[in-house]
Amino acid sequence: MRSAAGVRPEPIAEPMIELRGVWKGFGGRPVLAGLDLTVARGEVLFVVGTSGVGKSVTIKHLVGLLRIDAGEIWLDGRRIDALPERAYAEIRRRVAMVFQSATLFDAMTLAENVALPLRKHRGLRAAVALADARRRLEEVYLGDLADRFPAEVSDGVRKRAAIARALTLEPEVVLFDEPTTGLDPQNARRIDRLIRELADRRGVTAMVVSHDLASIFSTADRIALLYQGRVRACGTATEIRASADPVVVQFIHGHASGPMETPGF
Repeated sequence: MRSAAGVRPEPIAEPMIELRGVWKGFGGRPVLAGLDLTVARGEVLFVVGTSGVGKSVTIKHLVGLLRIDAGEIWLDGRRIDALPERAYAEIRRRVAMVFQSATLFDAMTLAENVALPLRKHRGLRAAVALADARRRLEEVYLGDLADRFPAEVSDGVRKRAAIARALTLEPEVVLFDEPTTGLDPQNARRIDRLIRELADRRGVTAMVVSHDLASIFSTADRIALLYQGRVRACGTATEIRASADPVVVQFIHGHASGPMETPGF
């Protein structure tokens, strides 16, 4: 692992996602300032850092919810940052996003929520889509709750149902925005296990925005710490824990190992 302002990504044999010199600002204030980051196919990469550092901004670019100001974004060897909006339909089938809020429809059961993209994007008949949705809910250990409505279940159950829905189009990449926020430890660890299973059993590439240290250190293949608009440090959990960089130490332990630099945004 290398720790320095603006870490260059290590060469990866089979990159799935590449962000090259990405800049993004709002109201004249830069949030990403030449960010370089590479994610390997089948890897679980956690993107971490203090609030406002650009973690969620980073992943939203991958599905066209935000457009970069400068730089390049590549998906599986194809540059995607300059694609017109209509071309993102294909990208969004390959790259699913699970938002911090489960965003389920309250008037639909969990099974109906999961069946919705199957009916909309694959044209499946209602009965066929519901049968498929029930199978997918079983994969996230919710088969017995398929007929419940979102208001009748816990936040953790809603989040797992949202993950099941995100998987309906068989994405190659899944982006998670703070997936364990607001969950009790038991449900948070269930989400961690699901993310790990996606990579280990399906070969799905995952980018996870998180500040949950238990999730970060138990689930990630690698961890990328953002600071002042760039990747400050990137490495395995062991490498990140061993870092003497005061920015890394402060993020993990809440205190610096030496003189602290000016805080990032």
